[in-house]
Amino acid sequence: MISAGRTKANRASARASTGPKTARGRAHSARNARHGLSLPVLSNPALSEEVAPLARDIAGAGATPEILELARRIAETQIDLRRVRSARHDLLAGALCDPDYGSPAAKRKSTKLAVEVDKLKAQLELSPHLTPLILSLLTRLESSLQSSPEGPQKFATILADMTQQLAAMDRYERRALSRRKFAIRAFDAARRQGASAGE
Repeated sequence: MISAGRTKANRASARASTGPKTARGRAHSARNARHGLSLPVLSNPALSEEVAPLARDIAGAGATPEILELARRIAETQIDLRRVRSARHDLLAGALCDPDYGSPAAKRKSTKLAVEVDKLKAQLELSPHLTPLILSLLTRLESSLQSSPEGPQKFATILADMTQQLAAMDRYERRALSRRKFAIRAFDAARRQGASAGE
């Protein structure tokens, strides 16, 4: 039996180690799983309406309640798989369609550089003996900092920025594929068993 002191210590330890403590940690935690892929398909009313017709199509006419239930499991996983792939597509398409897309890290870096360029320009204006060539170079540098990547560079930037999100979506997709595989196996086994019992 656990002593009262040990129980109290365990509870205090659990309170101290539960959840993020800093504002930054809480903000990061709040952004987790915004795509809703961790929720079951049946928790979404729009998606749950698609399950029954797909299950009936999979089970076929005159299916037993057991076969229909196994077909429903396949239908849920298929819709879940489609939902994951759609979320990935929407994530990438949204970033690719944004004409002003820039990496958050690159934006921070360019903002810092822009501040430094402004400081240098202010110093140059105070020192008129420096050549106008330096001013023109700084102006060109400043304009290049404000440009957004295009073409393959933009796509590579997007993929680099979204590595963690895409990896999470890959895990959801693998999980859905695995669940679908086991659901199909159970469905096939039940169909074979029903066919052999009917002979």
